[in-house]
Order: sequence, then C-alpha cells, then structure tokens
Amino acid sequence: MKKGNDFFNDVYDVVRQIPAGRATSYGAIAAYLGNKRGARQVGWAMGSSYNEEGIPAHRVVNKVGELSASQLFETPTTMQERLEAEGVKVENNRIVNWEQCFWDPEKELH
Repeated sequence: MKKGNDFFNDVYDVVRQIPAGRATSYGAIAAYLGNKRGARQVGWAMGSSYNEEGIPAHRVVNKVGELSASQLFETPTTMQERLEAEGVKVENNRIVNWEQCFWDPEKELH
C-alpha cells in the first residue's frame, strides 16, 4: 500500500503509471492507496487533473469501464479519442474489452 501526506498527489502518482492502452477505475486506485471505499475521493482528485499535462486522466474510468468523466475534458469526445489513439476500443461511452484493458495497481505496482 502506498502512503503519502497528499492524497491527490498519491492519486496522480498512480495514474502516471497506467500504461498506454490500459485503464483503471477510481475504486482500484482508492484500494491501492489503502481506502477501498475512497473511489469518490479519487474522483475529486481527478476532477482537477483532466487538463493537466503529464497526467493521463483519460485512463481512469468507473468500475464498469464507462467514461464517466468525459464531459470534464476539453470536448465531450476527447477522452474517447485519447483512449482509441492508444488502441482501446470504446462504444457508447464504455470500454468494450474492459476486462482485458483493466490495469489493477494492486497487482501491477510493487
């Protein structure tokens, strides 16, 4: 479990490690950071990062692979366009192959 004094920065540190072509959920990040019920807090952290350089916020979706924050990007299609540019298939605002695309920080980060 990763611990830090600044939860938002801890969230961003995890998000920066999500590889291109993969995505994770708010809840998976929260669980990795030691708060299994903290998905909403991860969402708050992400809310101020959608247009920040160096934070691939488009790779963070809800627990079923829906692009729940797509309206917070520059345009409503930016999130989908960025994911598709990395080879992630999106239909009806949801990642099609969510199970294969899912990146679990608890398993991937040591």
